[in-house]
Amino acid sequence: MTKDFDVIVYGATGFTGRLVAEYLTQAYTGGDRPRWAMAGRSLAKLEEVRDLIGAPGDIPLVTADAGDPASLRAMAERATVVLTTVGPYQLHGSELVAACAAAGTAYVDLCGEPAWMRHMIDAHEAAAKRTGARIVFSCGFDSIPFDLGVLTLQERAIERFGTPAPRVKGRVRSMQGGFSGGTAASLKATLAAAARDPSLLKLLASPFALTPGFTGPHQPTGLIPEYDTTLQSWVAPFIMAPINTKNVHRTNFLLGHRYGVDFKYDEMMVAGLGEMGKAAAEAIAKLNPLASDKGPKPGEGPSKEERDSGHYDLLFAGLMPDGTRLDAVVTGDRDPGYGSTSKMIAETALCLVQDIGGEGGVWTPGALMGHALRERLQAKAGLTFTAG
Repeated sequence: MTKDFDVIVYGATGFTGRLVAEYLTQAYTGGDRPRWAMAGRSLAKLEEVRDLIGAPGDIPLVTADAGDPASLRAMAERATVVLTTVGPYQLHGSELVAACAAAGTAYVDLCGEPAWMRHMIDAHEAAAKRTGARIVFSCGFDSIPFDLGVLTLQERAIERFGTPAPRVKGRVRSMQGGFSGGTAASLKATLAAAARDPSLLKLLASPFALTPGFTGPHQPTGLIPEYDTTLQSWVAPFIMAPINTKNVHRTNFLLGHRYGVDFKYDEMMVAGLGEMGKAAAEAIAKLNPLASDKGPKPGEGPSKEERDSGHYDLLFAGLMPDGTRLDAVVTGDRDPGYGSTSKMIAETALCLVQDIGGEGGVWTPGALMGHALRERLQAKAGLTFTAG
């Protein structure tokens, strides 16, 4: 059945959703323009945002409300892909996942909430496989650059050595720009949920929370500063590691353990050399970004100049059994939380429409889209992927 739209951007009146809509407006014009629509609770606000971002007046507007399951079902039935920026997803996303799974509609989000993601896997993967719905979580800075970075490294390892690297270190070498207000809200909602239900703590702590029925070897925690002998630098905990590592292990799981059943992976931030590096790593470890009310709230964000001046540089060091080291590098040309994320999720949705098929189920970007998404992000979204 032909759908009305290729992509519906749900949450287009929020800060990140507006950036996604603005990106689609500017990047795709004329004959290249996909059939896309903006969706949200208020028609008046949608009209205001459409005018504000300079979108064509014929871009359709769809009203839908997370508190109205019938409206979500109606929206899901009209789209090939629903792209949602409406979080925290554990508070506002469950009914939409259910609607997309039932309708056979693809779904992409920016989720970094692993306990909720596991609940959605358990609740809806069978239905998604039956209807052909491709449900894809974590399609922004968490976790696409990390997921595809490890995939890029492992593909090169298999090409060069005939076997994957059993140990990979993900290291954030530099990053300019912060996390989104929605990310902070999601982290706070996750901690609140764990306080209400302590059983979630075990799930949150497990690197294999998203691989039902499989538990691999003990993983490096990355929770305390350490001297990394591979990089010969001090490294510090990285706040997004708890979600990224789970997604990387799920990709390995969905790919039939292409990285090996004994694969070990962690993520940390490079802090520097010598005593200054050690002091910086210890300071980073003590920093709690959730302890302050400073920074953007959901719906707020940095200026265009701040987004455009942002960037990130990620290193993936693969260690082979004989001690050989193989590196992959991922870079992004905008701030991670907004500028780069809005481009990544938009191109992920279009990849599902234009580039690949794939069976229904709950996927990761790397496991479902892999090479096709990597090429699209390099061509369109300002990312680079290189491997030695």
